[in-house]
Amino acid sequence: MKQEKTILQEVLDRGFSRRDFLKMCTALAATLGLDYSQTNKVVNAMETKKRVPVIWLQMQDCTGCSESFIRSSQPKTESVLLEMISLEYSEVLSAPSGHYAEKSIKDVMEKYKGEYIVVVEGSIPSNDIYLMIAGKSARKELEHVCENAAAVLAYGSCSSWGGVAAAKPNPTGAVPVTDIIKNKPVIVVPGCPPIAEVMTGVIAHYVTFGVLPELDHLGRPKAFYRHRIHDKCNRRAYFDAGLFVENFDDEGSKQGYCLYKVGCKGPTTYNSCAEMRWNGGVSYPIQSGNPCIGCSEKDFWDNGPFFTRVAKIPGTQTTINPDVVGAAVVGATIAGVAAHGALTALDKKKKESKDK
Repeated sequence: MKQEKTILQEVLDRGFSRRDFLKMCTALAATLGLDYSQTNKVVNAMETKKRVPVIWLQMQDCTGCSESFIRSSQPKTESVLLEMISLEYSEVLSAPSGHYAEKSIKDVMEKYKGEYIVVVEGSIPSNDIYLMIAGKSARKELEHVCENAAAVLAYGSCSSWGGVAAAKPNPTGAVPVTDIIKNKPVIVVPGCPPIAEVMTGVIAHYVTFGVLPELDHLGRPKAFYRHRIHDKCNRRAYFDAGLFVENFDDEGSKQGYCLYKVGCKGPTTYNSCAEMRWNGGVSYPIQSGNPCIGCSEKDFWDNGPFFTRVAKIPGTQTTINPDVVGAAVVGATIAGVAAHGALTALDKKKKESKDK
């Protein structure tokens, strides 16, 4: 039987040098949020481990998650596809089709029992008539493919929460992966679509450490969903100063003021947009002038309408009147400056008295 190559061997066989390999490991360690000193853990994993087989299923989706995935820059998509994982089946990226594609699924399930990962993109309709795959309902296909899987990755808000398809009145009876798969670990990676580096980072973590990343109470990887966008937003200073965009064509909009009052859901949305950003770290919606629509949160489509003026967000740390937040901050600042000035004057007076 032919021995499978390690990830390092795959890299070297493709004409890359050992130096290139170490650069890839360093970038990967940074993506995973590891300290530079821990890069050796990544190097060791890549030197000894084999590529992980992946079956990528598409249900009720728009292919947006696949489109995002192939634009990853750290690690690069080609590094993930050709060196870290073995993408055995994908309706978008696979070369074979028809019976040959179906055979790929069967072969993986038999040969790599308990070792392969299933990626699911899109929601699953409760009514079988809305989606059939190779003569089977979407639900039956999902249950069948996940039967021998090590873990399941729910990519995008559709597979994570039901997404757009589950929006009221939800004619297809769309449900998330977690409503169907109960006997396997499911990692929820929401977003419409998720950030490319978040998608590849989750896979990279599993390949590197052989275990699933630490998850929060909703099943999302903590490394990428631990902060609200509001907490790291580049416009946060304007929020604290009480400077808000009132209309999309006003002067505040041109100056880059906070978008909170025109509907931004950054204060209630957990994602890495403000930290990792999109398109290789270039920008993200809020930075480019568009309010966050909370696409990584549950039932985001029904939480609209988007771009509506808001003053308060009940149940959050930002349950305040944005019109007075700036006044409070400025008032506190003035009071602080005045107190500091008074103390300074008092110290000066004491010193002068001593000198006399």
